[in-house]
Amino acid sequence: MVEYKNLYFAWLLLVVPALPLIYALNVWLRNRRLARFGDVRLMQPLMPLASKYRGWVKIILTSTSIFFFVLALMQPRAGQVVAEVKSKGAEVIIALDVSNSMLATDFTPSRLERSKLAIARLVEELKHDRIGLIVFAGDAYVQLPVTNDYISAKSFLNAINTGIVSRQGTDMSKAIALAMKSYSSQSEKSRALIMITDGENQEGNPVEIAEIAHKDGITIHTIGIGSTEGAPIILADGSMLKDKSGEIVMSRLDQNTLKLVASAGGGSATIATQTELGLTAIIQNIKDMEKKELLSEEYKSYYEFFHIPLTLALILLVLDVMILERKNKLLNNLKLFKQ
Repeated sequence: MVEYKNLYFAWLLLVVPALPLIYALNVWLRNRRLARFGDVRLMQPLMPLASKYRGWVKIILTSTSIFFFVLALMQPRAGQVVAEVKSKGAEVIIALDVSNSMLATDFTPSRLERSKLAIARLVEELKHDRIGLIVFAGDAYVQLPVTNDYISAKSFLNAINTGIVSRQGTDMSKAIALAMKSYSSQSEKSRALIMITDGENQEGNPVEIAEIAHKDGITIHTIGIGSTEGAPIILADGSMLKDKSGEIVMSRLDQNTLKLVASAGGGSATIATQTELGLTAIIQNIKDMEKKELLSEEYKSYYEFFHIPLTLALILLVLDVMILERKNKLLNNLKLFKQ
């Protein structure tokens, strides 16, 4: 199926029929003026180089050339092809904590920004695996469905901030439950969930949900980001988050919860440091997973062929220039035209 990228130029096609009509009107007016001086047929011997057909041939060549030029401007292209591609890999979902506690500054510039850097590195390490992205705080949402489009993954990652989930708090269990619904049916035994959080769980029962998820074939890894000493939470306006009594809130890493969730989920619990985010072991673990044959749709790019009408337009234009409106004595013997 052929479609056009720039239909805006289609109005120029009105010039194509307009030129022959204008030329026909011009010929009619010219013959009418000649008729004032006598019979046009009797005057033809007085104009031996005048041609009855050359003008029409030239105007048709010009109009057709313009037609192909406009087609080239409209950029015709073949329809997009959707192909089913098979590849072996795992399905990896990253659940990123976006609660206010992730704005703590014990990691530079903040826990959240360092976490985003960690995810970006993870995406670069993955090759044949599919990746999805969940953000969670008091609620959990799918930010990016499971896909093998790593460029889109990085694009969605850049847009993440603490305001993306309106309900504050931290409910790891909702993120795990949502992840369980987000894997494809093809990925049994090849499912990994990586939770990046400070572990300050305030709601739900993430350990219980992690056990259920592991029975469903999901391996859960946790990356704890933060310090046990704690750090203040810097809000968007530059102020520090305070409790009801006016005291500055200190957000601390909850290692115990993260270890329990990872253990229940059959994965590993890693604590990030200022120099090492702990991704190496997790990436290797994912690479060692049993790889399932995954099906995905691949969209092939359009085949653009504007050069074909452009070439035809140039050829016709050259022919138009080569053909003179009057007869040429040097080319008269070729008898390309009757008159």
